[in-house]
Amino acid sequence: MPPFPLLRLPRLGPGSRVFKSLSIGEKIKLSFCSKRISTQINNARLYCQKVMVHVRKLYRYIEVHTGSKKSAFDIFNYSHSGIIDNPNMQQYQIEGHTVPVISFAKEISIFWENHQEGFLSVIRYLLNIFQCKIAISNNCNSDLYQPTVSELFDLQVAFKKLTIYFEGSNDENLFWKHISNKFGQVEDLQIISVANPGFRPVFTSWPLRIYIASSVWFTLKSLLECTCTKITLQESRLENKDLDMILKNWKTGGFPNLQYLSIRSKRIKNNATTILGMRLLELDEKAIQTDDGSKKAIMNTANGRIEMSVTLFE
Repeated sequence: MPPFPLLRLPRLGPGSRVFKSLSIGEKIKLSFCSKRISTQINNARLYCQKVMVHVRKLYRYIEVHTGSKKSAFDIFNYSHSGIIDNPNMQQYQIEGHTVPVISFAKEISIFWENHQEGFLSVIRYLLNIFQCKIAISNNCNSDLYQPTVSELFDLQVAFKKLTIYFEGSNDENLFWKHISNKFGQVEDLQIISVANPGFRPVFTSWPLRIYIASSVWFTLKSLLECTCTKITLQESRLENKDLDMILKNWKTGGFPNLQYLSIRSKRIKNNATTILGMRLLELDEKAIQTDDGSKKAIMNTANGRIEMSVTLFE
């Protein structure tokens, strides 16, 4: 058959239907073919599917998918400084760089002289093609993490999940101060830290949902200011009198967005210190409601734990 005149199709109508029918991998590979077709795909971004971009394994592996493993397409980024001897290798332009690329059915391998610059170039390239949400973690302790996250925040990227590890360095403190006013771009923020990270992170914005392991440093004041819909605190130092204040605050209109709260702390005990006038285990499976009658919460309690699930009254 003669070559299919893809670029001659009307952009709206047949052209858009063709682009919609392409898989993630086909879009990425096709965009490498020429500057013209890359521009066409970039222009078609509005009818490209929304994708998730997961950054994994020391930032050498990027997984792009639409929500299922079936649609996943993998991009491997490698460092190189010499000649790559592979008959399937092609030279492509990515973000102004001419780089060797080897294509497979469900993945591509890209070879960069500067791995950090190459990794960021791939992320920017994907943002031009797709409506992306990013999932990224620094558990690999990679030097790429902080500059990558900072750039993604500056690009107003939406994060599906952002995981931050604190080990107690000055760099982590400075990084936190730089990004703490941008968490409105994050759906799920997960913070994992040593018990005392050496500084107390201060929130100037909030994600949609937050999970904090080793939340010793997360104070009652911070919790009362939190606007998240879901709050999970592990290894907290909050105690019964704090829970009494938290629930009284919720009853009078505090935590307007809250749908679920879970706190685990060795200081939560079934003792004489009551919560809403009840001992801890008396509160278990109780339904409480706000003073204005607009919401109710079902409590689930035990020594060392309290959970509440909030629903609106119809």
